[in-house]
Amino acid sequence: MDIDDTICYCFHVRKRKILNFIRIHKPRRASQISECGGAGTGCGWCVPYLKRYFEESRAGQVAVPDALTPEEYARMRAAYIRDGKGTPPPGAIPIDPV
Repeated sequence: MDIDDTICYCFHVRKRKILNFIRIHKPRRASQISECGGAGTGCGWCVPYLKRYFEESRAGQVAVPDALTPEEYARMRAAYIRDGKGTPPPGAIPIDPV
């Protein structure tokens, strides 16, 4: 996934915005990334990604590129939601119909 791809589909937050938030605001806990446009507070799909970006930042690493394509990421999120693991709020990027 590219820096300008969406990570939080519920609140339309792109990876660039998340990484800049972490760099500028230096949150002490990964959960504080929710202050970046609500990222991670919708269906929960993006939370592991937010935690990884937070840990990479704390370790002083440059953001490691995600090995997924945006299409793979979207398919995995759709499966996550269909499996009942999260409920997107109104206004979230919809999942593709099966």
